[in-house]
Amino acid sequence: MSGLINYISCGILWLGLLAKAPDVARNRRDPFLLSISSVLAFASLCFLLGAAPTVGFINQVSGVPNLAAPLTYATITAYSAAHVILIVHWRGGPTTARTARRWVLVYAAVLAGIAVTYALGDASEERRTDFDTYYATTPFIAEMIVLYLVAHLTAVTVSASRSLGWARRVHGPLRAGLLTMGLGTLVTAGYGVSKIVAVIARWCGRDWSVLGTTIAPACAGLGAALTVVGILVPLVGHHLTHHARLWREYMRLRPLEQALEGLLKREHLRIPRPSRPSPAVWLAWRQNSIYNGLHYLDRYVDSALFQRTYADRLRLSDDLAEAEAAAWATAITAATRAAREGRAMPSSVDETRSSPARPEVPALLRIADELARRDGSAALPLEDGAVTAGSRSV
Repeated sequence: MSGLINYISCGILWLGLLAKAPDVARNRRDPFLLSISSVLAFASLCFLLGAAPTVGFINQVSGVPNLAAPLTYATITAYSAAHVILIVHWRGGPTTARTARRWVLVYAAVLAGIAVTYALGDASEERRTDFDTYYATTPFIAEMIVLYLVAHLTAVTVSASRSLGWARRVHGPLRAGLLTMGLGTLVTAGYGVSKIVAVIARWCGRDWSVLGTTIAPACAGLGAALTVVGILVPLVGHHLTHHARLWREYMRLRPLEQALEGLLKREHLRIPRPSRPSPAVWLAWRQNSIYNGLHYLDRYVDSALFQRTYADRLRLSDDLAEAEAAAWATAITAATRAAREGRAMPSSVDETRSSPARPEVPALLRIADELARRDGSAALPLEDGAVTAGSRSV
C-alpha cells in the first residue's frame, strides 16, 4: 500500500476521532466511548506508522535503523487489544470490567515482550518494507515478530467470532454493524496470516516476502476500513432512528396543534417558531404551544362530560389509554368552543379543583391520533379546535 493511501486513511480516521471528541469530552469516564476512540486512534496510527515515508523518517530522526518496526508492531498490538475490549464493553454484562482488565493486562505483557525482544536483538540494517521476512531468522527479533503476529491473530479471531456470534441474536443497525465488523476482522486476519506464511517460508529457505509487502498491507487497509464502518453503522443508525422518531412525533402532534390553532392565535399563546431545523427543538416548540393552549382551556373543561365519554369508550374497549384520549378529545373540544364563545365554566365543575398535570408526549400523541381519526371520519366537528391532555388521572 502506498504512503499516500496510508495517509489518506489516517486522515479519514482522524476525522472520525474529531467527530467523537465532543461526546468523549462530555463523558470522559464512559468505557464504551473510550474504547471506540481507542480503536480509531490506534487504527490511524497503524496507517501512519506503516507508511514507508514515515518509517524512513522515524529511523532517520531517531538514529536507530529499524526503530519504526517495534513502534508499528506495538501499535498494531494495541489496536488489536482495543478492538477486543470495544466488543467486551459493547456486549456488556456483569463481568465486563473484569474481562476488559484481563485483556489489558495480557496485551500489556505482549507490548513489554516486544520492547524487550527488540532491545535484545540485532537489527542494524534498515528494512522499510520487508522487515518481517528479512529478520525472520534473527535471534530475539524473530521472537518479537512471532509474538506480535500471534497476538494480532488471537485478537482478530476472538473479535470476529464474538461479532458474528452476537450478530445472530440482534437486529437492525446493530446487526449490520456487527456483521460488517466481523467481516472486517476476518479480512484483517489476512494481514497476520500473510505475514506468518512469509515468515515460515523464510524459515524453510524460501523468499515469499511479496506476501508481507503487498497482500498483508492490502488486507490490513481493507479490514481496518470495514471494521471502522462496522463500529460507526450502529451509532449512525441510532442517531438517524432517534431523529426520525422525533420527526414522526412532531408530525403526529399536528392535528392536536391544529385543533388549538384558533385559540393560540386569538389569545397570543403560541411561542415563536424556532429557526434551527432540529427535530428535538421543533418537537419541543409544538409541545409548548399545545401546553399553553391546554393551560388556558383548563378553566373551561367540563369534567362531567369527560367522565361520561371515558365510561362510554371503556364499554367499547378495555384500553384505558385510548378511552382517556377519547375523553379528553371530547371534553377539550367543548372547552375550546366555550372559550371561543365566552361561555362560563359548566356548573358541574368544582371551582376549587387544581390544574391538571401536563401530559407527556406519549399522551399527547394518543390524543392527536384520536383527533386525526375524528377529523378524517367527520364524526366530530373541530372548527376552532379541540385538544386533550392525556395523562390526567380520571
